Amino acid sequence: MRKKTYIIILLAFLYFSLSIFGDDGIRDIRDNTGYFWNKVQMTRLINYLKKQDKKDNLKQDNLKKKMIAGISPHDDYLYAAKVYYKLFKNIKAKEVVIFGVTHSAPRKSLNNKDGFLIFDNFKNWKGILKPIETSPLREELIKNLPKTDYIINKQAHMLEHSIEGMLPFLQYYNKDIKITPIMVTGMEFEKMKKVSSNLSLIILKYIKKNKLTLGKDIFFLISSDSNHYGKDFNNTIFGTGEKAHTDAIKFDIKTVKKYLTGLISEVNIFGLTRRLWGKTYKDSGKTLWCGRYSVPFGMLTVLNIKDKLFPKKSLNGQLLKYSDSYSDGVIPLIKTGYGITAPFSLEHWVGYFSAGFYID
Repeated sequence: MRKKTYIIILLAFLYFSLSIFGDDGIRDIRDNTGYFWNKVQMTRLINYLKKQDKKDNLKQDNLKKKMIAGISPHDDYLYAAKVYYKLFKNIKAKEVVIFGVTHSAPRKSLNNKDGFLIFDNFKNWKGILKPIETSPLREELIKNLPKTDYIINKQAHMLEHSIEGMLPFLQYYNKDIKITPIMVTGMEFEKMKKVSSNLSLIILKYIKKNKLTLGKDIFFLISSDSNHYGKDFNNTIFGTGEKAHTDAIKFDIKTVKKYLTGLISEVNIFGLTRRLWGKTYKDSGKTLWCGRYSVPFGMLTVLNIKDKLFPKKSLNGQLLKYSDSYSDGVIPLIKTGYGITAPFSLEHWVGYFSAGFYID
């Protein structure tokens, strides 16, 4: 009887472990509704986006230089795929460092502790063609970063969707892509600078050791949706109705253009934090970006690496596309097998943008 009890407990533990952590060291899918995990359906989506792209003659879509970094949304594909596409069609690198958000579910699992980066230790992540390998860079970071700069937490990564949303697009354009997933938690700007500097030095050593070229061999990707607006988000700073929607969008676009386009400097990045946070990182600014930590941290890291490799050149940003769920609604692809994870209305809408960064 006791032996049977032990077996039952063991089986239950194994089942729980596999459901949370995935099989054979593979990080499983968290969102199988908003993202396309089927190769055929992903191809169908890309073909649709290509046709739409030919009709879109926006000047900002013409990249001035080869990108080394970018910012992408992570909202449902049926809402935001047009915005993803403007960025991902230009990413050709062999491996990508992804700076992800730490949303409420993983924050709660960590008892809302912050001030550090979060690494996983999965061998692979699920892709649309085959498992996506984690880069050896992750182990270099874990080995060499100060212990106070990070934690390793599988569960937090399993509960977070902002990194996995990048993967179907990345692997569609490069079936052998490798990733270094990094979740960013809240921290004051000075702490961000310190941790980012430590991270950048290790990445630089990895780049030099492996003779990597920015943009060609390694790319830096930052995950962030922008404004979350409406009564459902307790965010009505511009009021309600159509005019509030228009004003909130204008504020979002102005934020991107002022701090993330043209010449990028530490002053820009600090200004962005004040725009998004207020005086401290725990305050709420006028626009609720879920990437209010991942964007400034990722940009500091990219700027640090550029300064070390190309001190006489500048880092520049370019807006590729802005949209929001209320203005455009759902992409009209029927019978996709996928859907949306939240509604859209004047009381609940999300903005998103893609931007590219290059050295000049």
